[in-house]
Amino acid sequence: MKPAETLNVTTSKLACDGDAESGHPRVFLTMTSSGTVDCPYCGRHFVLDKNAHSVDAH
Repeated sequence: MKPAETLNVTTSKLACDGDAESGHPRVFLTMTSSGTVDCPYCGRHFVLDKNAHSVDAH
C-alpha cells in the first residue's frame, strides 16, 4: 500500500471520495483548528493553504 498523499486545499470544508485506486463513499470533512484533516477511509491528509480565504464553499 502506498503512503497517503497530502493535498493543499483552499477551503476548510471539503469532501473526499478517494482516488481511482482506493475509491470509497464520499465523506464530508471539516478542518481542525490546526488547519488539517485526514480522511478516515483512505488516509489522505488535507492541509489548509496558508493563503486561503476565510470564506468556505457550500
